[in-house]
Amino acid sequence: MEELEDESADVLTHGQLEDLIAARGREVMRRLLQDHLDLRSIREPRLTEVRGADQVVRRRIEPGHERLLATVFGAVTVTRTAYRALGASNLHPMDAGLNLPGERSSHGLRKLAAVEAVRGSFDDAQAAIERSCGTRVGKRQIEQLTVRTAVDVEAFYRAKAPLPCTADTLLVLSVDGKGIVMRPEALTDSTRKAAQAKGDNKMRTRLASGEKNGRKRMAMLGAVYDAEPAPRAVEDVITPDHDRSGARNRGPKAFNKWLTGSVTDDTRTVISAVFDQAEQRDPLHARTWIVLVDGARAQIEQIQTEAALRGVNVDIVVDFVHVLEYLWKAAWCFHTAGDPAAEGWVAEQARTILAGNSGLTVTEIRTAAKTAALGEDKLKTIEGVCGYLENKSPYLRYDAALVDGWPIATGIIEGACRHLTVD
Repeated sequence: MEELEDESADVLTHGQLEDLIAARGREVMRRLLQDHLDLRSIREPRLTEVRGADQVVRRRIEPGHERLLATVFGAVTVTRTAYRALGASNLHPMDAGLNLPGERSSHGLRKLAAVEAVRGSFDDAQAAIERSCGTRVGKRQIEQLTVRTAVDVEAFYRAKAPLPCTADTLLVLSVDGKGIVMRPEALTDSTRKAAQAKGDNKMRTRLASGEKNGRKRMAMLGAVYDAEPAPRAVEDVITPDHDRSGARNRGPKAFNKWLTGSVTDDTRTVISAVFDQAEQRDPLHARTWIVLVDGARAQIEQIQTEAALRGVNVDIVVDFVHVLEYLWKAAWCFHTAGDPAAEGWVAEQARTILAGNSGLTVTEIRTAAKTAALGEDKLKTIEGVCGYLENKSPYLRYDAALVDGWPIATGIIEGACRHLTVD
């Protein structure tokens, strides 16, 4: 206040005044916190004895024990009474009353470090904390604080009880993988060997062909959510060209969404965690379980294994958007690039598949390929599309899924792959 009242402050711009008050104001807040801690120390009740978790009784009392605490306002000193016993560590009841952390950094500083660290690099987090608090925290310390912040995450979500649902509410599970570029020392053994094999002819200024593929490891992600059935027709998914009203059923809405992911756990472990969450929601297996996948065979086999071990019936549905992508591959074999007619062809085939006739679509595509005199590359693409539709046909029962109001797309897990892995 004296600095602001002084005439020398009259020449400061409003920006300089903001900087001055922000810097000096932090010291005011630090002193407020320090004064309160000193007051707590004066008021601390004197106990005759303290028994620790080790069941040792401590009767020797020593006031005035100090420890430093780094806070978002700056460093403060906590003075409290120590209770001692021969051969046992000291206990400080005031530490428990204040919920002080084991390390020097306060929970507020730890929270700030974690919030800033996930936004970018640890260097960026360090700069952001210095701007916010006016103090410099070491980069390694920020990394350690972030790791400590995360230790309770998995246990928290395992213990968190989802809201109860009726037997008519759909229980939807979904899994998928996302490749993440890793530092060389963090690659799996198989990937590292593959990368080394590709690197025999490395160029100094350019990656070799396929070299990027040897720098990734797979992050597995899983999702569980609830959804009320939303019956709809084929036209609600693929609207005919003549119907531009836009009035259609958009499908079931997800709620009570739960996500998990790991770059260290394998597919089996993540799928098991997904089933654990599903059973927590439906321990009696009274609800309809739907598993949405992109069609990866290893994932489907592991899902079927996990369901058999738990004695639960699951309905596996392949993501309809993936099916559309295969139809587009076939479309460009019959149409030139940019041909608007390709869109109508894909829509027609998609409606046939949605109606439960994927076999008919395969027959029509193969027949069209024979009469179109396609080249060898395009014929290979067509056979790949038809093989995909045939292999996944047990999981393309979209006609029944639409009637029963099930979701048929993996948007939830796809979004997690795009955003959760980045975070």
